[in-house]
Parts: sequence; structure tokens; C-alpha cells
Amino acid sequence: MSYQYHSCDKTHEGLPDIGADYPDHYWSVPADERDQRVELTEDTCIIDGEDYFIRGVIHIPVHGHERDFGFGVWVSQKKENFQTYLDNYDSGEIGPFFGWLCTRLMCYEEDTSLLKTMTHFRGGGSRPVIEVEPTDHPLALDQQNGISLKRAWEIVHLYVDE
Repeated sequence: MSYQYHSCDKTHEGLPDIGADYPDHYWSVPADERDQRVELTEDTCIIDGEDYFIRGVIHIPVHGHERDFGFGVWVSQKKENFQTYLDNYDSGEIGPFFGWLCTRLMCYEEDTSLLKTMTHFRGGGSRPVIEVEPTDHPLALDQQNGISLKRAWEIVHLYVDE
């Protein structure tokens, strides 16, 4: 199946992953203060030298599909674990570390912000895998049980058709 992002004219093939460019906390900093208060890279974010975030991926199995569907999300980390990650960025030998999910996934009616997570580091230039704590939250259930390909495409269209 193909799709087209609203921001470009190219047609893309296959099931894409969806990702958040910023942790939700980023938006609480006034736009005119972000340059002074936020340190942001593609993989990390520090706000006011006190709040630490790592970008990772929640994998959702897709029934009958060859690969998982991915949500690129941000999770909080305590300072010591964040520093361990920075010091061992390309290592899969650290963690896992606890964190709070800091990305609101709008495709779930029930808020996903602040769900408990574990961050599993893979090294080799791959983003960490984020495991949501097993609960009755729909995101946790989807991560445990998987979703249909139809549901995965419904989620994609919520984001690419904005």
C-alpha cells in the first residue's frame, strides 16, 4: 500500500513508522525561551538542565505482516541514567532503565502520557526499544497482543493526513 505525507509530493510504499519530534514537555516551554532552556538533538532532550528525555521506539506487532509498526516516542530518564546513555551511546550493554512515556499518542483515546516504561538499549546506532508496562491501557495491550494491518494503516492515516 502507498501513502503520501501532506508535506511532500512523493508517494511512499510500505507501512511507515510514526514519530514525535519532541517530548510533550518541550511544548510547555514558551517558544521565545526554547533556545535558552532546551538542549535538543535527534535522540535526546534536556529542559532547564533538570528534565532529561531519550527518544526510542515502541514496537507493535502487526498480525500477518513481516515487520512491527513503530511509534517514535520520548521517555523521561533520571539524570544518572541519561548520562550513562550519553557515555555509552553505541552500547547495548546498559540498562534497561525505567522512564515515563512523555509522548501523547493521539490515536489512543486514553492518554498515553506518563505510562510507565522500560528503555532497552540496542547499540549499533539503533534507537532504544521502549517497553510499556503491562497494564490494561490500550497501548500496552497492543504492544503485548499486536494489531491488525488495517488498524496500523488507520493510525498512519491519522498522522499523515493531518
